[in-house]
Amino acid sequence: MSSPLGGNEGGRSLRAVLFDMDGVLYNSMPYHAKAWHRAMAQFGYDLPEEEVYMHEGRTGTSTVNLVSQRQHGTEVSGERVAEIYAVKSKLFNEFPPAEPMPGALSLLRQLKAQGLKILIVTGSGQTSLLDRLNSDYPGIFCRELMVTAFDVKRGKPDPEPYLMGMQKGGLRPDECIVVENAPLGVRAAKAAGIFTIAVNTGPLPDSALLDEGADLLYSSMQALSDAWEELSASFNK
Repeated sequence: MSSPLGGNEGGRSLRAVLFDMDGVLYNSMPYHAKAWHRAMAQFGYDLPEEEVYMHEGRTGTSTVNLVSQRQHGTEVSGERVAEIYAVKSKLFNEFPPAEPMPGALSLLRQLKAQGLKILIVTGSGQTSLLDRLNSDYPGIFCRELMVTAFDVKRGKPDPEPYLMGMQKGGLRPDECIVVENAPLGVRAAKAAGIFTIAVNTGPLPDSALLDEGADLLYSSMQALSDAWEELSASFNK
C-alpha cells in the first residue's frame, strides 16, 4: 500500500491518534438524537432526530442557537441554554448505558502497543460517558489528553478543538491522524490540517463524510481495527 499521507513529508512518523467519542468510542448517538429532539420539543423547538447527526460535534449552545435562529431569528440566553441542556442530559441518562463501539477497544490496544499518544477530542459535555472511559477502556486515556465541551469556546466545525488537542499533545498536524464519525468533526479536523479517517457508524450516507474531506472511510470501528496493522505501516513509511 502506498502511504496515504502522500509520502509523509520529511520522513516524520505517526505519533498520535485523536478520537471523537460519540459514535466512535460509544454507540451513543441514537440516544443523543432522541434526547436532543425531546428536550428541544419541551421548549418549543423543532430539532428532528435525523438532523442531530448533522450537528454532532457542536457545543450545546451552538446547537440550540442554530435552531432558535432558524425558527425565531434570535439567539437564546445562556440561562435558557443551560435549562435545555440540563433536560437533554437528564433524558440521555434515562436511556440504558451506551455500549462501547465494537472494534474500538481492539484498535486502541493496537495503538497503545505501538506507543502512540491517544487523545479524545469531543464536543460532548456528557459526564456520564466521560466518567466511564477508564472502566470501559482501562489504561488508555488520561484527562490531560482530552478536549471536551468544557474546554472550548467554539465547537466543531471550528478547528479549535483539534488545534487544542494538538497543543495538549505537543503535536504537529503531520504527526497525527483523527478518527471521526461526524461531518462537522471531519470538517474541523481537516481545517486543523490533520489527516482524517471517517467511520460511518450512523445513518448518514458516506457522501456526508467524504464531501467534508475525509481522507479514508471505513464502515465501522471494527473494520478500521482490522485494517490498522497495514494502514499504520503505510503511515510510517
